[in-house]
Amino acid sequence: MANPSPSKLAFVPFVSVENMMKLVHHIGIETMLKGLADYIEDDFRRWDLFDKTPRVASHSKEGVIELMPTSDGEVYGFKYVNGHPKNTREGLQTVTAFGLLATVDTGYPVLFSEMTVLTALRTAATSAMVAKHLAPKNAQTMAMIGNGAQSEFQALAMRVICGVDTLRMYDVDRAATDKAMRNLDGFGFTLVPCSTPEEAIEGAQIITTCTADKQYATILTDNMVGAGVHINAIGGDCPGKTELHADILTRSDVFVEYPPQTRVEGEIQQMPEDFPVTEMWQVINGTATGRTNERQITLFDGVGFAIEDFSALRYVRDQLAETGLCQELDMIADPDDPRDLFGMVLRAKP
Repeated sequence: MANPSPSKLAFVPFVSVENMMKLVHHIGIETMLKGLADYIEDDFRRWDLFDKTPRVASHSKEGVIELMPTSDGEVYGFKYVNGHPKNTREGLQTVTAFGLLATVDTGYPVLFSEMTVLTALRTAATSAMVAKHLAPKNAQTMAMIGNGAQSEFQALAMRVICGVDTLRMYDVDRAATDKAMRNLDGFGFTLVPCSTPEEAIEGAQIITTCTADKQYATILTDNMVGAGVHINAIGGDCPGKTELHADILTRSDVFVEYPPQTRVEGEIQQMPEDFPVTEMWQVINGTATGRTNERQITLFDGVGFAIEDFSALRYVRDQLAETGLCQELDMIADPDDPRDLFGMVLRAKP
């Protein structure tokens, strides 16, 4: 990413929610999901270049607030994100987020963006990018267990990247399923509402679990999971929050983003510290194997990692020169003499 010209350093491009939605429609949601997946996969290929740390989390009984930082040595990025399952009952979003990119050589920010919509897009793009490597060949049917705010994004990403065309949908709240089915009408899916999780996974080659409650839950039990499926487990994303019975993990080959974070937040928080996992960047680079046979159960224990947010912000920034869908924020103090910040303040007196 090229640095902005000196005359523009004081102004930071800001992508609001309104402009993010305009960007989605300008590009096309399926095209954008594929573009995000490509950027994420590219950054996984250069995994070794990045600073990596588990996200910095502040937990409460209601939820969690987190910072997710990383850098590739040239550009620094972070995301602020919360996760509050109770918010839905109060008419609020479960997840809200914003993010920033800055150049390492000056420390100046070069992009500030909403990431509530963008996080949903990048989470779905990551799921589908992983499924491209791990799911059974020619998988066409996905069970979508949990039909809340993430479900439509997940479905569309799996469609455009993996070829899924049939969705078997279940949620404890039938209104959520009805909402998702309305939203996905016209996107080319065969939509099958289901009354139980067991019904939803019948005939599915991919099973996505994406529920919201912050608790040790058992959305899938061991006897529900047959050979040969790919499980996309993305709902367990903080300590004390899981979706799968531990016996499923012992039967599966488990793939993760960054083990030090996933062992605290993911499904594998139930397992011993030495429970074996494979990092997805190794599969993408060809240094580890993914799916090896048709009876293997592959499980992506996805909790979301900072590099994926970095990729998403990088993708958005690369679209702005063409679209102009941003505002310029006066965020950086820019005195004529960089040593005279106080004088700049004095001269601003009315």
